[in-house]
Amino acid sequence: MERIMEPAPIGRTTEPATVTSASFEDLVREMLVRLGEDPKREGLAATPKRVRKAMQFLTKGYEEDPVALLKGALFTVSYDEMVIVKDIEMFSLCEHHMLPFFGKVHVAYIPNGRVIGLSKIPRLIEIFSRRLQIQERLTTQIAETIQHAIEPQGVGVVVEARHLCMMMRGVEKQHSAAVTSSMLGVFRSGEETRTEFLSLIRQRPNGV
Repeated sequence: MERIMEPAPIGRTTEPATVTSASFEDLVREMLVRLGEDPKREGLAATPKRVRKAMQFLTKGYEEDPVALLKGALFTVSYDEMVIVKDIEMFSLCEHHMLPFFGKVHVAYIPNGRVIGLSKIPRLIEIFSRRLQIQERLTTQIAETIQHAIEPQGVGVVVEARHLCMMMRGVEKQHSAAVTSSMLGVFRSGEETRTEFLSLIRQRPNGV
C-alpha cells in the first residue's frame, strides 16, 4: 500500500497525497529504528510486511462505495414500523493516534416504501469503520448514508465505544466509554419515536 489518504467523503475515495519513493515496508523499518529497535532481529524481520497487510485491511473502506452497497439491496415494501439492527460489533482506528477504538452500533429507521437488506447495515458500518475515523463522524456517516439511499421517515444511530487512546495513554481510564448518536427525520423531531428506539436498544434478550 503506497498511498497516503485523507478521510473520504461518502461514496468515493480521494486522490492520494504526495508520497515519498520509500516503500511502506521501508517506512515501518525506519519507524522501528527511531523507536530504538533493530528491524533485522528475528522477531521484527517480517513486521514491516505484516504491518502493511494489516493497514491495508484496516483501511480498506476507502476503496468501497457505501451508497452503491445500499442501493444494490433495496426492496419495496408497505411496512412502515421501526426496523432496528442492534449490537453490531465495530472496530476502527482513531485518526488522531491511529490506535483502535471498538464497541457496538445500533441502527434504526422507519421505512418510507423501501427497506434495506438487513445484512447490508453491518456491511455499511464496516465500510466506514475501515477508515481512519473519529466516533462522531462515523456515527453521522452511517445515519446520513441510510437517509440518502432510501429516504426513510427517519434514521437513528447510536455508537458506544471504548478508545485505546484513552485507555493506554493520556488519561489512562480503563472503564470509560464514549456514546454518540445521530437522529434524523422523525427520530429527531418525534420524542416518542426517539424514546422508543433508545428503550429498545437497551433491552436484552432473555437469558443474556
